[in-house]
Amino acid sequence: MSATASGSDSSGGDSGSRWMVSVIVPCRNEAAAIDAFCASALAQALPPPWRMEVLVADGLSDDGTRAALAAWAARDARLRVIDNPRRIVSSALNAALAQARGEVIVRMDVHTQFAPDYIAQCLHALARTGADNVGGPWVARGQDAASGAIAAAFQCRWVVGGALSRDLDYEGWVDTVYLGCWPRAVFERFGGFDEQLARNQDDEHNLRMRLGGARLWQSGRIHSVYQPRDRVRNLFMQQLQYGYWRVFVMRKHGQVGAARQLVPALFVLALLLALAATPWTRWPLAALLGSYAAYLTGACVAAARAAGNWRLLPRLPLVVAAFHTGYGLGVWRGLCAALLRAGHGAGTQTLTR
Repeated sequence: MSATASGSDSSGGDSGSRWMVSVIVPCRNEAAAIDAFCASALAQALPPPWRMEVLVADGLSDDGTRAALAAWAARDARLRVIDNPRRIVSSALNAALAQARGEVIVRMDVHTQFAPDYIAQCLHALARTGADNVGGPWVARGQDAASGAIAAAFQCRWVVGGALSRDLDYEGWVDTVYLGCWPRAVFERFGGFDEQLARNQDDEHNLRMRLGGARLWQSGRIHSVYQPRDRVRNLFMQQLQYGYWRVFVMRKHGQVGAARQLVPALFVLALLLALAATPWTRWPLAALLGSYAAYLTGACVAAARAAGNWRLLPRLPLVVAAFHTGYGLGVWRGLCAALLRAGHGAGTQTLTR
């Protein structure tokens, strides 16, 4: 790792850090979303005597985002803008950590809207559980038919494999949490985010913590709403990146975070093998496609029912298939890069979401 929280300034341990929450935010070219995010973040109602600072690490935005941030910072001294010349999420988080003064660190995302008591509930969860990282469920909500279908699939356990992060009511210990809230001492113990990972740096950090004996807690009282991708193509590319970088997390720690993460890759492998066998026999391909069609029907019906919107049903098959094939292909692409000794640097991209 090239940067850790232990590299933060000495103010983290002085009296100025007492009762301070530092919010860290990666950002790049988010002109359409930045105003809504800043309003949501700065509207947080913290329990006395807690106070807050918001550190936005901007990856050299060139679409007007930087000007919008400057305007918010001029109006509210709690918000500070930090440069992130590497323009990836992990370096943004570490840059913000390096200047954070709080005894509690909260990560926020520009494409997420937060309940006014989001940070307050995070603080309560830390206090009552003694956890090393807490967070709420990962809730997606679309703004039109396309993103609505993506959000419906995102929330459906048939699509995401029963991940507890999608369970709105779950309260208890988990393997990973959405975004996160940590006592500052956690970063002094485990370090910051791996800057060799363009994606999955949060999952890797949580896995590193768990392997070191840390505990993570998810609370249904911590509320936020995430705006997912708005097009199937964008969703496919996102999942392709997630699958690709998952390989390097597995390689780093020599284990899989969860068995469900391998299912899309196994499906893609089975599909490729069935296609390869078609010159001699077509029944493997027919059986696989028939089975997946049956699954797809059930998953789409379940997703539309849970979302309470049957008009999404025609869009859902392509959305669900994009989730699975994108992630599965990404895993195999990552494996090929690893085998070719391309290492973490292969495919590094400018990313903020």
